[in-house]
Amino acid sequence: MRALLAAAAAVAAPRAPLRLLGTRLAPAMSTAGALKSVDYEVFGYVQGVCFRMYTESEAKKIGVVGWVKNTRKGTVIGQVQGPEEKVNSMKSWLSRVGSPSSRIDRTNFSNEKAISKLEYTNFSIRY
Repeated sequence: MRALLAAAAAVAAPRAPLRLLGTRLAPAMSTAGALKSVDYEVFGYVQGVCFRMYTESEAKKIGVVGWVKNTRKGTVIGQVQGPEEKVNSMKSWLSRVGSPSSRIDRTNFSNEKAISKLEYTNFSIRY
């Protein structure tokens, strides 16, 4: 009887929590299926409205890597990489949502291609 109780307790005992601190996003994504890369440029009222900050936050939430940057002509440019379905979600956000105070007139996507590995380990704002 004691052996049975000990075995049941061992099975029911909580396991140590997984340690995720310090892990990088890129290696986890590299095994998640077809990877895609796309460049973008967002036109409209997209500077001075925290567009880059919200883009970085959304990219990290979705789980893609790349970068975002303001241009001198008043647009925002960048690159997104990750699993195809996640890149497509980010493309939709860049085309339709943006930051709360922004107004997106249009978003151009270019250089869309399949890639064998990610070129970035996170998503960042460039200056």
